[in-house]
Amino acid sequence: MDLDEALERVGRNLAERESPHRDGLTLAKDKATLLHRRVENALARYHAAIDAAGAAHLRVELTAPRLDEKHVRSYEFDVRRGRHRALFVLKSRGELTLVGPFRAGKTEGPCRSFPVEAEGEITTAVVAFVSAFLEEAATP
Repeated sequence: MDLDEALERVGRNLAERESPHRDGLTLAKDKATLLHRRVENALARYHAAIDAAGAAHLRVELTAPRLDEKHVRSYEFDVRRGRHRALFVLKSRGELTLVGPFRAGKTEGPCRSFPVEAEGEITTAVVAFVSAFLEEAATP
């Protein structure tokens, strides 16, 4: 068997294994997009407040939703400032995991997970999560 045939076979096998997860992955992407939009809108207000106070050096970056770097069946996005990170992971099994805040290059964590249907819990957790990240990222 040559390389072309071997990789075609691997591709077929992996696609067969992953195809049952397609709907869950689509849901994870949709949920990531919605949550990203909520965080983006809230950060716009944060940025307006710090800019108005002359503290633009406290601005943070929000990355676009993307396939997760660690989990094959998940989407992620993060908020970052320098080495500080707060990671949002939407999994195909219907779960949101909030990772951090943490510093890049250090051990990730702490992690908290929620079923995507738990809107009230998620809202409360995201408020605390992003607030904690902003405080930590702005601490000298």
